[in-house]
Amino acid sequence: MARTMDPAFDAEDDERESSLRPRLLSEFQGQAKLKANLGLFIKAASDREEALDHLFLMGPPGLGKTTLASIVANELGVDFKPTSAPALDKPKDLAGVLTTLRERSVLFIDEIHRLKPAIEEMLYIAMEDFELDWIIGQGPAARTVRVPVPPFTLVGATTKAGTVSAPLSSRFGISLRFGYYEAGELESIIRRSAAILGVEVEPDAASLLAASSRGTPRIANRLLRRMRDFAQVEGKGRVTRRIVDSGLDRLEVDRLGLERLDREILEAIIRKYAGGPVGAETLAITVGEGVDSLEDYYEPYLIQAGLLARTSRGRVATAAAYSHLGLEAPREDGRLQF
Repeated sequence: MARTMDPAFDAEDDERESSLRPRLLSEFQGQAKLKANLGLFIKAASDREEALDHLFLMGPPGLGKTTLASIVANELGVDFKPTSAPALDKPKDLAGVLTTLRERSVLFIDEIHRLKPAIEEMLYIAMEDFELDWIIGQGPAARTVRVPVPPFTLVGATTKAGTVSAPLSSRFGISLRFGYYEAGELESIIRRSAAILGVEVEPDAASLLAASSRGTPRIANRLLRRMRDFAQVEGKGRVTRRIVDSGLDRLEVDRLGLERLDREILEAIIRKYAGGPVGAETLAITVGEGVDSLEDYYEPYLIQAGLLARTSRGRVATAAAYSHLGLEAPREDGRLQF
């Protein structure tokens, strides 16, 4: 199955995305309360000339966690060292990263819920005491040496906050949760990105793009780049409402931002399982998608859009899902049956 809009997919697209990322907190659009609190914490740490408390960022993919981590380093005027949990395979990998940090540096670990237990335990001491426990020698001659680490700020990001261990999450002094963006916020992001890309976007075209971006800036920017391509080849270089209407149809993205697989998920629940409930693994096999992708990317937006419900027995299509697909919801005794 093609996953054209999956924000966790396509590394080359992510590289191109970096040119559109804001560098300062004042340029970061949306998440107003989160941004206001973080700005205060950054100023306080800067005034005291101390490392910012460790920062825990939670939320679905594509909402700006990596961007915000980079902004924190820029605002503090310190080094930024990004990595990811899967890249830290052995304790020596983490030791190598930590011993190269400078004072007050920002270390960013993406998908921190995937850290291995041995690495996580080493990280506890580094976060609290700014030291590393290192074992020298083997057998009876082995001994533990404490290696000092400069005070630093760990920024951990995750799309699965519930799977992060309690001992690790409790060591973060600041926890921020990202939510999906409002249409007006996405329009501002689209206008800013269009200016950077040097493409003109009509107001009603920007509104339609924002409504079709699943509340996610990364998808908004990706759709904008595709509309720029359509406008360049089939238009006059200007992204109009007509270009967006045609482009979204060709990309199989509807006006709620649902892709083909989103609709297949809802149709499978409705047509093959009588509206549900159906288990995640069964549903994933039915649509030919991985369970992790289903739960991490597709389901959160479908639930947020009111098209899908999770129950103790499985996934259920809501009345809004029937309506969106142009289907008649089953009724019994005048009440909708899920």
